[in-house]
Amino acid sequence: MEAEFREIDENGSWNAIYQEIRQQSCELPCKVAKLPENKTRNRYRDVSPFDHSRICLQLGMNDYINGSLIRVEETQRNYILTQGPLPNTCGHFWEMVWEQRTRGVVMLNRVVEKGSIKCAQYWPQKEERDAIFEDTNFRLTFVSEDVKSYYTVRQLELENLSVSCLFLFTCQGTKLQIKTNSSCICFHSDLPLQTQETREILHFHYTTWPDFGVPESPASFLNFLFKVRESGCLNSDQGPVVVHCSAGIGRSGTFCLVDTCLLLMSLRKDPSSVRIRDVLLEMRRYRMGLIQTADQLRFSYLAVIEGAKYIKGDTSLQESWRELSNEEDDPPEFTPPPPLPPPREPYNGKVEPSFFPENDERIQQKEIHSLGSTQESGLRMRNIAAPPQGSDQLDDHVGIEDLTSKAPNKSHEPEEPELPEAAEQPNESSSVPGSWSPLLTNVCLCTALALSAYACYRAYFH
Repeated sequence: MEAEFREIDENGSWNAIYQEIRQQSCELPCKVAKLPENKTRNRYRDVSPFDHSRICLQLGMNDYINGSLIRVEETQRNYILTQGPLPNTCGHFWEMVWEQRTRGVVMLNRVVEKGSIKCAQYWPQKEERDAIFEDTNFRLTFVSEDVKSYYTVRQLELENLSVSCLFLFTCQGTKLQIKTNSSCICFHSDLPLQTQETREILHFHYTTWPDFGVPESPASFLNFLFKVRESGCLNSDQGPVVVHCSAGIGRSGTFCLVDTCLLLMSLRKDPSSVRIRDVLLEMRRYRMGLIQTADQLRFSYLAVIEGAKYIKGDTSLQESWRELSNEEDDPPEFTPPPPLPPPREPYNGKVEPSFFPENDERIQQKEIHSLGSTQESGLRMRNIAAPPQGSDQLDDHVGIEDLTSKAPNKSHEPEEPELPEAAEQPNESSSVPGSWSPLLTNVCLCTALALSAYACYRAYFH
């Protein structure tokens, strides 16, 4: 695999390889996603789940969600790849998590990226504590979070608030027809009927992976991947892990591809037998468009090659990945802005003497005022460099509050600009109000002398 990577890298043919994969990918029907009632449930018109692999909701009247089940038979590991929830599909998202008995949710995008909303705020923040999704009767409660430099792990509790009065009226094969109030729904008999049950959900949020881009390094990505693995959310005794970004194909596809390839290497005991392109083409049979760019394909190779070293027995690599990822550093949104540089004095610190000495103080005061306004405008620019306020921009909320609390609030406590001692205290040598300046005195004296000389000349010769 390393030789294949070097050859593609030297030839610069990543884009050609990626285009070959796109052409070899199969096109399968997506009829349900195109139905009129489901159009508002798709974030992007050109990203739809295949009919044969789409997740079917079972508890309510609506059975559609833009999510696909990726099956990897050899590894006995399944993934649910889905889009970032929309405001009108957040309840459907948690209904899917409940029905599939999912224990872990992997989020690879931010709510707002480059000023655009990429995902609804579908979980409660620390300040909100809980959120209720009335359309599907679920309550989600915030329990705790562990914030690292480039990812955050949250512990949530999902509670089913459905009323437990279910009236059985017929049984047909393996399915039960039940009635709640006036609506009829159909579900499999092995679906648990417990209501008001609470389950723990782990939410793994990668916060620095750019859209259509790649993580900072394979080390940071692998450190995150193994953090998810260690939690047990990917184990076969749990429901399939839910992985999403914005569209659920680019970053999500990269995550699942790398994890699958590393797991295949571990099971086969022969890393050279795993061909990344074949694995990707097989996964594309379950969801369209997995891996969106040639850069993401190249990064997948890098991450698999680095992870293969760990599988071969170099267990010290995991600790090395943790150190290289700098996960204990402050996250970008909590990092205070760098201090403003000190004011630069004109002429490299040397002030040239002025022809009008009385104006020196005015110039100095003017420079101090303009410097204060520059600092204030800089702070204001830093405070407003965040996404617009709303329910979907909570990723950066804490960071904005932190910066705002450190910036002086000019609207509440107006402050006068600080002046140096020479400007604050009156100068003893300065002229009192109403006195003439030396230049004006000299001009008047010269004028008087000229007039006196002219008068003497007229008197003497005339």
